[in-house]
Amino acid sequence: MITLTELKCLADAQSCYHILKPWWDVFWYYITLIMLLVAVLAGALQLTQSRVLCCLPCKVEFDNHCAVPWDVLKASMNASSDPGPPPPLPLRIQNDLHRQQYAYIDAVCYEKQLHWFAKFFPYLVLLHTLIFAACSNFWLHYPSTSSRLEHFVAILHKCFDSPWTTRALSETVAEQSGRPLTLSKSKVLLSSSGCSADVDSNKQPLPFPQPGLESAGLESPASSVLDKKEGEQAKAIFEKVKRFRVHVEQKDIIYRVYLKQIIVKVILFVLIITYVPYFLTYIALEIDCSVDLQAFTGYKRYQCVYSLAEIFKVLASFYVILVILYGLTSSYSLWWMLRSSLKQYSFEALREKTNYSDVPDVKNDFAFILHLADQYDPLYSRRFSVFLSEVSENKLKQINLNNEWTVEKLKSKLVKNPQDKAELHLFMLNGLPDNVFELTEIEVLSLELIPEVKLPSAVSQLVNLRELHVYHSSLVVDHPALAFLEENLKILRLKFTEMGKIPRWVFHLKNLKELYLSGCVLPEQVSTMQLEGFQDLKNLRTLYLKSSLSRIPQVITDLLPSLQKLSLDNEGSKLVVLNNLKKMVHLKSLELISCDLERIPHSIFSLNNLHELDLRENNLKTVEEIISFQHLQNLSCLKLWHNNIAYIPAQIGALSNLEQLFLDHNNIENLPLQLFLCTKLHYLDLSYNHLTFIPEEIQYLSNLQYFAVTNNNIEMLPDGLFQCKKLQCLLLGKNSLMSLSPHVGELSNLTHLELMGNYLETLPPELEGCQSLKRSCLIAEESLLSTLPPPVTERLQTCLDKC
Repeated sequence: MITLTELKCLADAQSCYHILKPWWDVFWYYITLIMLLVAVLAGALQLTQSRVLCCLPCKVEFDNHCAVPWDVLKASMNASSDPGPPPPLPLRIQNDLHRQQYAYIDAVCYEKQLHWFAKFFPYLVLLHTLIFAACSNFWLHYPSTSSRLEHFVAILHKCFDSPWTTRALSETVAEQSGRPLTLSKSKVLLSSSGCSADVDSNKQPLPFPQPGLESAGLESPASSVLDKKEGEQAKAIFEKVKRFRVHVEQKDIIYRVYLKQIIVKVILFVLIITYVPYFLTYIALEIDCSVDLQAFTGYKRYQCVYSLAEIFKVLASFYVILVILYGLTSSYSLWWMLRSSLKQYSFEALREKTNYSDVPDVKNDFAFILHLADQYDPLYSRRFSVFLSEVSENKLKQINLNNEWTVEKLKSKLVKNPQDKAELHLFMLNGLPDNVFELTEIEVLSLELIPEVKLPSAVSQLVNLRELHVYHSSLVVDHPALAFLEENLKILRLKFTEMGKIPRWVFHLKNLKELYLSGCVLPEQVSTMQLEGFQDLKNLRTLYLKSSLSRIPQVITDLLPSLQKLSLDNEGSKLVVLNNLKKMVHLKSLELISCDLERIPHSIFSLNNLHELDLRENNLKTVEEIISFQHLQNLSCLKLWHNNIAYIPAQIGALSNLEQLFLDHNNIENLPLQLFLCTKLHYLDLSYNHLTFIPEEIQYLSNLQYFAVTNNNIEMLPDGLFQCKKLQCLLLGKNSLMSLSPHVGELSNLTHLELMGNYLETLPPELEGCQSLKRSCLIAEESLLSTLPPPVTERLQTCLDKC
């Protein structure tokens, strides 16, 4: 048994589709109801009449027809002075036999002489009405269309109930009128209990836009704010609209089904209007009936009266008028579908009137549904368009982002980086929260994996901002924000996710000192498309490029001659042409990392101002060209680490000004004695090689402060090592040392000692002489530490300072 609740739900589901029914569909509905009433009325009259056909015998026949009119015959029956002969059968019903004879005659005449149209007129009207009704609702319940229509109606209902729809419309009105607005929910928001989207009781649609605020249901005391739940609901609607659009725009099933049902209606209208008026003439009041019952009644011809003839003629004529109206309306709807391009829907007029100029045009079934909705009320498609706009979606994302990332939460993310600067690192957000600009103490802003970031003019509030990191993000800078960055930004780090060109706004940062570019930046793009960009960076001193280049871009060597530091990480690709390096005469630091170099480039030896050279992770096997470094009088730091160097040539002794030498992660087996002529060395790293001993001449490195031979095969340390009194960091881990010389206690400045991974059994008690050595900076096995005398162990344990 169907409950009232189920019936109510069914009625509500049907009423939801009213937005998809244009005025002619509503007109069809009312005409169909009237047709149904005609059929019910005619059928009720036919069923309630006890004698639909009333027959009496014919006394006089002429030309095989009854010649006596019914009223004359009736008068003659009542006249007592009639001189004519008495009829064989009395005219008055005198007994039940007479009654049965007349009932039999009525029935035979009804079946044989009454026209079929007169008999079945109510049922024909009912059949036609049911066909019309089925055609009107077929597309709403057809398997291939019903799910899409139901989905669309559900989404549209959510769009109207969402506060974001009203907020977006109010912002448009505010921009048109130039006044701040707030939302009056009692006027604008729709009731969530029904599918109707009427703005108020009298169904006055909200204009889009409207110069006046009152008609839009808006007030202006303060701006409205969406809470977190409302924002998440609106975000979900955007996703549903995207999926619905992708699914519906691919086909035009709804359009074709709707067109077919209208064609069927037009054809049915033509058929009905063709035969109904013709057969209408067969509904007559008087019917001549011939029944061979003369043996029983004395008559074989009868005159019958069809009691429903007149009212059926009126109903049939009225029905024909209804059909004509229905047919004309169907013809208009067919003309509307054929004359218009209903498979395309343009929001051009909407884009001109609102700030949502990015609302896309739609096609196929999506377009057709919106065309139908426009016939009911254009407000529906306009409100729905709010969720088609990326601008609207971005605004919603920003509001949700601001609700989630409050000032307090952002402050908790603010940390001090290794350079002792206040840094805010934002990772994998939907955008940049506006509350960021409330933290004026930010010095470094790092944005990572944020798809679309827009830097507004509010960035000027970050008066301490000097460094910006943009990793795998797309950053758009407003003109006011760019003006602020031009004056204040000193360091910029950009890391690209895909192959692309450097953003143009980068080259407006005239006060930029350090630029770090990492990603797929093609040399062709750097040299051609952005040739004029780099020359505007007058104050640039450091440039870092991490990409796969075949040559150093000419734009760098020609337009940045005052560059002081150039770092190029080629990610393993071979760097072929290096001759243009000679032009960079002011270069002080050069890093050629992972460039697949087999020899030291000769062009480097022309850089007289070079202080630091880094050739890390190349394919260097020999460094015979090292003798040419003697011409570089200012070279103090040489990094040849992470290569395949097998030996160090004796000419290295000519580098008398060398202070730092990185030779770790190579294949070096022996150290030339000339190395120790570099008496200014204070940093020497020989880790991860194949050394078996250290020459005694190391004692000549009197300025040595850092010495690392980790992961070698050294079995014994020379006593000369402990003559380096300035030594602070000594790394001896992962070797083959059997013992540690007691002379280690002479290194009074030693602060860091690593012994892990050797064959030591005890530690010398002379370690007590290393007064600067702390427990946390003595890296050794716990079993070795236990061999120290208790006073030494106690002193080390009480020192809690970290190295």
